[in-house]
Amino acid sequence: MGENRIHYVDQEILEDVQSPLLAAVDLGSTSIVVYLMDGLTGGRLSVRSMLNPQKKYGADVVTRSSYALEHGGEILSKCAAEAVNHLLREAARECGRSSEDIVRIVMVGNTCMHHLFLNIPTDTLVVAPHKPRVKKAVKRIALEYGILVHPFAELWWLPIIGGFVGADTVACILASDFQKREDLVLLVDIGTNAELVLGNRSRRIACSAAAGSAFEGMKTSCGMRGNDGAINHVSLENGRLCYHVIGETEPVGICGSGLLDAAACLLKTGAMDETGRIEKTWYFTPKVGVSQNDIRELQLAKAAITAGIRLLCSHYGVRFSDIQEVQLAGSFGNDMSPSSACIVGLLPAELEDKICPIGNAAGEGAQRAVLSVEEYETCSRLAEETEFLELARDREFPDIFMEELLFPV
Repeated sequence: MGENRIHYVDQEILEDVQSPLLAAVDLGSTSIVVYLMDGLTGGRLSVRSMLNPQKKYGADVVTRSSYALEHGGEILSKCAAEAVNHLLREAARECGRSSEDIVRIVMVGNTCMHHLFLNIPTDTLVVAPHKPRVKKAVKRIALEYGILVHPFAELWWLPIIGGFVGADTVACILASDFQKREDLVLLVDIGTNAELVLGNRSRRIACSAAAGSAFEGMKTSCGMRGNDGAINHVSLENGRLCYHVIGETEPVGICGSGLLDAAACLLKTGAMDETGRIEKTWYFTPKVGVSQNDIRELQLAKAAITAGIRLLCSHYGVRFSDIQEVQLAGSFGNDMSPSSACIVGLLPAELEDKICPIGNAAGEGAQRAVLSVEEYETCSRLAEETEFLELARDREFPDIFMEELLFPV
């Protein structure tokens, strides 16, 4: 990869910037993460993140897209650009540099975030069959979108596969080296939408499952992100529910991994039946617990994801047991208990020993793409060659989804 790193920077820019900086941006609907890279060595210099301020225009991407259609997309595009500018300045300042030394940026994000940032109308995304207006990789001058870096710096977006399977999934595919794998791999990136990719170098199928926001700590009674004060793990000890709190403080809420563990424990003790029914709210403290509604939110999420996995296998012509590795991307995947995921049916039980968390693969893929022209161009081929499965239009999906609402017994 090193041989591709420097010669792509325009000579005119190099005359201005003797030690150029590169940046990779993961524009998530919940969080924005910026990675600052040394353009000469390829080393990572700084990582900065913040919550996406677009949330004031809607908690989810569909609401934000509808807002953009009604009030104009410039508002949300500018909001994201200001947040990216802030993070780029902070990242550069941290290593004693100026953001004006940044000569190239690669951005990734889901399809809605892509359209909202580039101020592309989202009308085709908010209604079936949810087709993106732009799928190919985008190359622009950063200043055109209000990104205050080097005046001639380029802004590159990775391509989109289709529907809600966006540039972030393409970055995950790149980071996971699907283009080199002979074995069958299942990639799972769980957020408000869960992006799923099944395949290897020869063939890949991708889909997006509407997982809701239970795993991101929203729409649940005591839900929160995985920050200090969040119960992130629950276990059974001598028949009692015990819990761990991030930061070793008093619990103020419960995050997605904690909710998953709690449901698994309730199922194992018989306090919850296969329909998800519980007799009462289970409290960890007088103010933090798991309610019946929380379980229902979890059921909807796990049913959508498992139905997606089943249909991917069906269309690929394989069984669960044929999958040789399950890669869990994202922060939720890092903290999730494979055992709990299989107990509640979020992932097939046959795959428990094959589960491997891989962290922020979208951010890793963006970094690889900004450092190497070859890797960036590989992304277009990966996107074009990955088949897209639209779950909402699959005749089998409603029945499979209903089946998967039940918990395993």
